[in-house]
Amino acid sequence: MSAPLLQVHDLKKSYGAIAAVGGVSFDVRPGEIFGVIGPNGSGKTTLFNSMLGQIKPDAGRIELKGEDVTHLGPLELNRRGVGRTFQTLQVFGRMSVRDNLIVAAQEHKGSMLSRMFAPSDSNLGSQADSLIEQFRMTHVAHKKAGELSYGQQKLVDIAMAFMSEPDLVLLDEPCAGVNPSLVNGISQLLRELNQTRTGSFVVIEHNMDFVMGLCHRIMVMVEGKVLAIGTPEEIRANKQVLDAYLGN
Repeated sequence: MSAPLLQVHDLKKSYGAIAAVGGVSFDVRPGEIFGVIGPNGSGKTTLFNSMLGQIKPDAGRIELKGEDVTHLGPLELNRRGVGRTFQTLQVFGRMSVRDNLIVAAQEHKGSMLSRMFAPSDSNLGSQADSLIEQFRMTHVAHKKAGELSYGQQKLVDIAMAFMSEPDLVLLDEPCAGVNPSLVNGISQLLRELNQTRTGSFVVIEHNMDFVMGLCHRIMVMVEGKVLAIGTPEEIRANKQVLDAYLGN
């Protein structure tokens, strides 16, 4: 078995007397889709933000490809191959879909000086077009992102996370606010991306059918701690999980 792409060791983060994340450990394997579930207040978002360098954990260690990245910020992590989406949309509404994707990847194209003298699309146009085709958005590629439906904007947001060709993508509630008819489409798209781009995903999501149908393994968090980690079948059969979360 290949070495883990991501390893989180005994991560802790408290706010006063409240332990938002109380010693969480797990790993994500190359090519794996890893789900994180749990009730509101279980520490999922704090865990994500700690992994992404947006907040500093109080203790613990985060390793990416065997290197300690615990204290790196979001930009440096992004340059090392970590992409992400947010719960709220992060698209540029006045820019076209195509330009949104190009802007999302420009930080990876050399220095500011080299980008100043590069073509207007920073040589990213063909890459953006390929991803737009894979996301089945060719018909809206030159529309302003703000003119699209919420579900289409969500697809643009997800596509932007893949423009830098990351090794690891963290997806924060990709189905939040999306029409139920699009949820299956997002699931199918993520499976295709997982197979064609050979990256690993970590997914936080409240839609249980989506998580169970998409993820290879799932971690259940309750009150800042790991309750269980296993395959969807193992999680469904875990009585503690049923009592603490799925059964509520």
